[in-house]
Amino acid sequence: MSDQRDTKDAVLKSMRLRCPKCGEGHLFSGYLKVAPSCDSCGLDFTPQRADDGPAYIVILLVCHFVGVALHFLYRPFLDNPLMLAVILSGGAIALCLVLLPPVKGMVIAVQWARGMHGFGARRV
Repeated sequence: MSDQRDTKDAVLKSMRLRCPKCGEGHLFSGYLKVAPSCDSCGLDFTPQRADDGPAYIVILLVCHFVGVALHFLYRPFLDNPLMLAVILSGGAIALCLVLLPPVKGMVIAVQWARGMHGFGARRV
């Protein structure tokens, strides 16, 4: 019996903050606190090792967005650099807070789909 895990399907489910296996149960019990297991299918989430990876990915993405936005907002706020800094900083903080849970879910889904850490070896 082969246990085939589709990485793309798992990532899409986890982007909705759902279990990468069944897509029904909650992946998180808090804002970024991973649930001990899926409340629907019982998948154990304790082997996940997302650590700092999602934060690095989010920082990389947000810095690119803010860098592009800076080019468009420089001229209109040329006389008021403090307002430009407030707008860009506020946008960066909001974007980081919105992106962090789905990105962490994606990292956990990739770990599960590839059988990394304690999620079991992937058999094809």
